[in-house]
Amino acid sequence: MTFRNGLGSLLRPEDSVLVMIDHQPYQLANVNSHDPQAVVNNTTALAKAAKVFNVPTILTSVIAGRGGLLFKHLTDVFPGQEVIDRTFINTWQDSKVVDVVKATGRKQLIIAGLWTEVCVAMPAIQAAGEGWDVTVITDASGGTSVEAHQVAIQRMIGAGINMMTWLAIAAEWQRDWAREETAAALTDVIVDHAGGSGIAYLWEQQLLNTPVQAASKAGL
Repeated sequence: MTFRNGLGSLLRPEDSVLVMIDHQPYQLANVNSHDPQAVVNNTTALAKAAKVFNVPTILTSVIAGRGGLLFKHLTDVFPGQEVIDRTFINTWQDSKVVDVVKATGRKQLIIAGLWTEVCVAMPAIQAAGEGWDVTVITDASGGTSVEAHQVAIQRMIGAGINMMTWLAIAAEWQRDWAREETAAALTDVIVDHAGGSGIAYLWEQQLLNTPVQAASKAGL
């Protein structure tokens, strides 16, 4: 196996393309590997991070007439964007999706979806076999059981696929807080979606903006 290491292996926004697969009510109803609220939160955070870094994002569903529309939280991030509805379970067998991805000219393929063991694993494994540099965002995905999610991850790692979480990829895209053109917008995403990290940032800002009392006034 070729190990993924070195600076060149890190993800770059200018080389990334994101495919978000089947974040729909039917699939969410049987996600048992994660808290469903966490899946919705993390999916939304990933989409917002991609938008901050101008990463092309393809939205796709499977038989939406029966399985339901993509989460409103997700489509609200990309208002007016077409959602590609498929019949193929394996997204990478749908030529419309693949053609849109290829048209971006990017080779770092990021995938998140429901369920991990089906609609994430199949396209990830196929695309990796075709030479794409594939990363799966595990916490914006979810399986029908903890075992199903974990076994799918193990299977994909065995196929040479990279695993990350939404906050990790956002940090990797940012890479340097001196990149002011994205730093503020990414911070907003962290505040809204990163739980304790967002609260800690707000607390830090509160402390930095709180005048320090003189020792005599503080009774010290």
